[in-house]
Formats: sequence, structure tokens, C-alpha cells
Amino acid sequence: MEIIVVKDNVEGGKKAFELIKEGMDQGAKVLGLATGSTPISLYHEMIKSDIDFSDMTAINLDEYVGLAPTDSQSYHYFMDQELFSKKPFKETFVPNGLAEDAEQEGKRYDQIIENHPIDIQVLGIGSNGHIGFNEPGTPFDLTTHKVELLPSTIEANKRFFDNVEDVPRLAYSMGIKSIMKSKKIILMAYGETKAEAIKNSIEGPVTEEVPGSILQNHDNVIMIVDEEAAKLIQR
Repeated sequence: MEIIVVKDNVEGGKKAFELIKEGMDQGAKVLGLATGSTPISLYHEMIKSDIDFSDMTAINLDEYVGLAPTDSQSYHYFMDQELFSKKPFKETFVPNGLAEDAEQEGKRYDQIIENHPIDIQVLGIGSNGHIGFNEPGTPFDLTTHKVELLPSTIEANKRFFDNVEDVPRLAYSMGIKSIMKSKKIILMAYGETKAEAIKNSIEGPVTEEVPGSILQNHDNVIMIVDEEAAKLIQR
């Protein structure tokens, strides 16, 4: 695992973009992408670059249950606004938040990942150590599944909604097993609220109580963290 400490999220976005460009130069065709505030600086770098993504495939980590793609709070809408409408990809995939059969939706999305092996997976991390929407306690061997979001995750995500009551309680998420199949993983984390999760993911035991800790078992992980998020790391 390589750890890169940057000044802020802007510098972090530039570094993540360099790594993705390097991967594309080496033949990467499929990107696993994340939502939330963390990857926005990366997407800004992608948008303002002169790189053509029209031969690339994007597979997103997760989506809220119950939200249509046109809903302004859906991750499908977020990705269109923040990246896809400005830098077209050949194919883009986001879980179907309106799917009524969770098992079938999981199988459908697992097949998409099987058909398009992810070359570079972009991740953020929750303050409780979740990756994707895989909350603490999620078995490491799960693939795409329906998740019941913990109160801490709902609280963290309420900033994107008018009221905390509006935050969905369920989501579809790519599983940890699926994430770990990615050839390369770039995790970004900014701010003091992520410091404990970063420390536990890097230096703590590999445990399902800290989903990010599983990344210690991956052969090619780069963590891009600012000084606040890195401040508890000992090594």
C-alpha cells in the first residue's frame, strides 16, 4: 500500500487524475467510480483535461434505494452532473435504485462487473470506515447487495439533503469482494473526520468492523490523504 499525503483535496484530485491518466496510457479501459464530495476535485481535473474518455467504461459503486435516475439526489444524477454530461464515456453503469428485487439487481450488477473487469477503482471512505456503502460488519465475501445505512452514514450524508428525514435509509452497493477484484484501487480521504478511519484501515487489524482495512490485503492500493486525514498514521 502506498500512501501519498497532499495539501488539500485540490492537490489530491490532481494526483488521482495523474494516476488515472497513467493507467489509461497503460491500457486501462474500465474505471470504478465513486460519489460524494471526495471525488469531485478528481472529476474537475478529468473534465478540464483534453483526454478523450469516449472509449472508456465507468461502473459506479452504489445508488440509493427508491430514487429514480432523474432524481436530483440520486447518484445517477450526480454522476451525470459532475462528469458524464461533460466528459462522455462509451458506457456508464449505476445500480438501479428502483429495482424491486434486490437479489436480481445484485446478480445483474455482478454480471456487469464480470463483463467489464475494473482496471482502476476510485474510493472514498466513511468516518466509520465504510467503503462504497459497505458498513461496519459487512462480510468481506459479499458482492452487490442491498444495504441498510447506519445512523452515522445518514448523519454524514444529510448535508446533501434539505432534511435528515429525506436521506434514504437503504442503498444498493458494490460488495467488498467486487471492489477487491479491481486491478488497482485509489482511495482518497480529506479532513480530520476521516483520520481515525484512515489509521484503522492502514494500521489496524483486518476486520469486518473496519471495512477499509481489507485494502491491506490488496496488491495495488494507493491512498491519497490530506494532512488532517493522515495525522493519526504512525508510519
